[in-house]
Amino acid sequence: MYAKPIKIQTSLRIEQNSLQDAKKILEEMGMNFSEAVNIFTKMIVAHRGLPFEVKLPNPDTELTQKLKEALEEVAKIERGELKATNARDFLDEL
Repeated sequence: MYAKPIKIQTSLRIEQNSLQDAKKILEEMGMNFSEAVNIFTKMIVAHRGLPFEVKLPNPDTELTQKLKEALEEVAKIERGELKATNARDFLDEL
């Protein structure tokens, strides 16, 4: 037979608007905030860290770099330095 987990009370400092929004969403899911925090805590333990990737925004991410390259190619086409007769040709020349 499993022993019932011991529950403790804790306090958190959370932005008021975020908390209110989160509680509304959780209520729609049939869950309260305390249950969501318990799930999050168990996920931290299971993943031995945060259960999602945390990183700072980087202006030179791969997507940003690809968009820059595409815009440069469009500029080349507009200047006549690159020939693309259709979208497929344009993509192939990237």
